[in-house]
Amino acid sequence: MKRRLIIASAILAACAAQWAGAQESDARKLATQVCSSCHGPRGESVSSAFPRLATQKADYVDAQLKAFRDRTRADPMAQAYMWGMASQLDDATIKSLAAYYAAQKPVHGRATNAKLAQAGKAIYDAGVPGANPQPCGTCHGKDGEGNGVYPRLAGQHAEYLVKQLVVFKSALRTDSNAAIMHDISSGMSFEQMESVAAYLASR
Repeated sequence: MKRRLIIASAILAACAAQWAGAQESDARKLATQVCSSCHGPRGESVSSAFPRLATQKADYVDAQLKAFRDRTRADPMAQAYMWGMASQLDDATIKSLAAYYAAQKPVHGRATNAKLAQAGKAIYDAGVPGANPQPCGTCHGKDGEGNGVYPRLAGQHAEYLVKQLVVFKSALRTDSNAAIMHDISSGMSFEQMESVAAYLASR
């Protein structure tokens, strides 16, 4: 009996490994053949209209894809692009896609306006002067590397970051992090948004 249990356990383990491998393969195929149209085959989007996903935190990608699928993230770009794309994804596929992007090499940014980036660094490190004293790094990490459901921001397109800050400030995003970001962005001017975005894009 013990021998049979050992054999059965081994068979189940092999089946689980095969299923996991198939899920990983399916996620890679989906990412490189479908998602790549906007985000690039490894999440290294070249268009600022679409975020870079390479090295993005798996928990964040997982949460956002589910928010798109459930239509709880309802900003204009989400409705235009991601509602339809995510509607047919099950939890297992979402988890595998999130793991795929998290495993990719990061896209390192470059500074295009050193003075603007320096002003942005001051806000990122110390918070918005006279409005919100909480440093951005409290949630997003000292170097913008992200933390769990809080996304990686380092190396992201500056234009995309500004657009998201504007959406948060306007309360057009209603997903899990929206309330926090609405409070923070409400105290930011457009120029401050641009400076923080320039700093993060340079990382």
